[in-house]
Amino acid sequence: MEDEVGRAAKAKKGSPFLNTAQAAFYVGLSHRTLEKMRLKGGGPRFRKHGRYVRYHIDDLDAWSLGKDGDVASDQGKAS
Repeated sequence: MEDEVGRAAKAKKGSPFLNTAQAAFYVGLSHRTLEKMRLKGGGPRFRKHGRYVRYHIDDLDAWSLGKDGDVASDQGKAS
């Protein structure tokens, strides 16, 4: 449990919104895998803040636990 808390604190750095690299680190995936999931669907919910993709830490936790029924996809969205 302590390892998860430390990893979350390191990834989060004071903000509940993580970029792709931070989110991938948090859930234990590569950033490329998370990018592919974003395009094809099946990954955690993400948000666009302007042109930047951000993942909320609560959405990552819900997805990791299998409780996120809302699958997000970035396919076909304009940047």
